[in-house]
Amino acid sequence: MRDTFHDELDQIGSSLVEMTDLVGSAIRRATSALLDADLQMAEAVISADEEVDRLYHQTEQRAFDLLARQQPVALDLRVIVAGLRMVADLERMGDLAHHVAKIARMRYPAHAVPPELRSTVLEMGQTAERIVAKAGSVIADQDVAMAVELEADDDVMDALHRKLFMIVLSDSWEHGMEPAIDVTLLSRYYERFADHAVSVARRLVYLVTGEPPEALSGDLTAAVRER
Repeated sequence: MRDTFHDELDQIGSSLVEMTDLVGSAIRRATSALLDADLQMAEAVISADEEVDRLYHQTEQRAFDLLARQQPVALDLRVIVAGLRMVADLERMGDLAHHVAKIARMRYPAHAVPPELRSTVLEMGQTAERIVAKAGSVIADQDVAMAVELEADDDVMDALHRKLFMIVLSDSWEHGMEPAIDVTLLSRYYERFADHAVSVARRLVYLVTGEPPEALSGDLTAAVRER
């Protein structure tokens, strides 16, 4: 009975890692669709979000079933609670990649991103992809040290986010209102994508250390030192 229970716990972890793979692929392809004005790829990203949603609901239901049937305590309870929160973050990351693809589709055959901003948006996409790949490793290996690294990666994304805002708000902006709205929304989508990945890392720290996320005051390093 307990072996079956722990197998199901392991399955939650495997589903979470699979979701990081899916949303990582989604943000990579959404960025390509955006920068290349690739309608076919944008449509593929939008359609693929159904698989992320399916895994989300499946994992959530498995966690609820375990809570109801097994009444877990201590570490087992932390695994389930953390898993429920991680899966919600990952589902939202999938939605954000979906939103990027929808902007690419909406502006097709034109490009939503002005030429001078393409390199910055590409860097945001690459940063998002790197962050979610690390989040997958954090979950798979319960790697608290890598969880700490995600804070620094998120700082890179925040700097890019601010850079785009400053450009859009500057007196030199000459592309009009519609591109300004697109760029502002895109920047926010990438920034929130990274934030959710950091949230996944914080849940992992809670799982390993027993410290609730709100007790970390945004500083994962302190949790590592207390292990």
